[in-house]
Amino acid sequence: MSELFALTEEHRAVREMVRQLAEEKIAPRAAEIDETGQFPWDVKDALASNGLLGLHIPTEYGGSGGDTLAFALMVEEIARVCASSSVIPLVQKLGSMPITMGASEEQKKAWFPSIASGEDLISYCISEADAGSDPASMRTTATRDGDGYVLNGTKAWISMAGASSLYAVLAKTEPDVGAKGVSAFLVRAADAGFSVGKSEDKLGIKGSPTCQVHFDDCRIPADRLIGDEGEGFTYAMQAFDHTRLVVGAQAVGIAQGAIDFAADYVVQREQFGRPVGSFQGVQFMLADMQTETDAARMLVYAAAAKADRGDADLTRWSAMSKLKAGDVAMSVTTDAVQLLGGYGYTKDYPVERMMRDAKITQIYEGTQQIQRVVIARQLLGKL
Repeated sequence: MSELFALTEEHRAVREMVRQLAEEKIAPRAAEIDETGQFPWDVKDALASNGLLGLHIPTEYGGSGGDTLAFALMVEEIARVCASSSVIPLVQKLGSMPITMGASEEQKKAWFPSIASGEDLISYCISEADAGSDPASMRTTATRDGDGYVLNGTKAWISMAGASSLYAVLAKTEPDVGAKGVSAFLVRAADAGFSVGKSEDKLGIKGSPTCQVHFDDCRIPADRLIGDEGEGFTYAMQAFDHTRLVVGAQAVGIAQGAIDFAADYVVQREQFGRPVGSFQGVQFMLADMQTETDAARMLVYAAAAKADRGDADLTRWSAMSKLKAGDVAMSVTTDAVQLLGGYGYTKDYPVERMMRDAKITQIYEGTQQIQRVVIARQLLGKL
């Protein structure tokens, strides 16, 4: 249990390495990434060259073999300076999870090395315009046809669409049986019938593309089925258990970045002849901001440890960590804007960007309301 409260030497080394990379390579680009809304290929290359896009993939498939806690630390440190950039490894893991959960050994050996190297980015396609919080109601279909499957439908809110060359897609192979009729597939951007559609103009994480993707008689070979037919929804729910806590890590990073900037600002900024930080009201705000962020961080780290141990209560802990961290990130970044006053409301300072970025952590990979449903069902025996 001591690992929950004191990072190992290996974990500290990962954190320090990513922190240095983030401060040197990513932080100077953060404002520009937000302003232009362009995907930061240079950041992607920096993460790939340091083995971070394959941190979650076992070494036997070309990855770095890091555990869940190491992955959470990485995302937290990147998000501390640039939330848009932190989406890159987060989605790389999310898109990989169905392969991890259900793919054959042959499929893993064929697909994972290029994902681990960063040659291929992989997105995760589950949501649809009318199937967000209720993914079992998806309408995208995959029909068996000879030696392949033909996919038809549209997915919405797909993170990294357009930048990614691979897509883990959930589709109905049996449309009339709900969740039990959902299967998982690997689709390549080069497949005929696949296209990237509308790009959303978002409040935050502007450097991470979010688009619709279309499947118009998109034919793929049968060996792109991940696992067995009808098991896709199971893989999807298991994937969320492992990645919701990583969204929590992203939220903690955003919150800590806002605290770091605001604390430095109130020491430098003077009003009434003394530093703003010398006023008790300001000190109390910062004290609450840091306390809540550390509480959220401990939930995230505890959930990560549970993921690595395979604990039976991971579902609840992962949901709790995302719930707490997302709410904290929104509250803390809003307070950071307040501490900077009028300056906080301008793009000359990063806290307004952090406030906009924080909001998504309360929405994607299950809204905060869905997290409460998950937690309550776990507590009440899934009534």
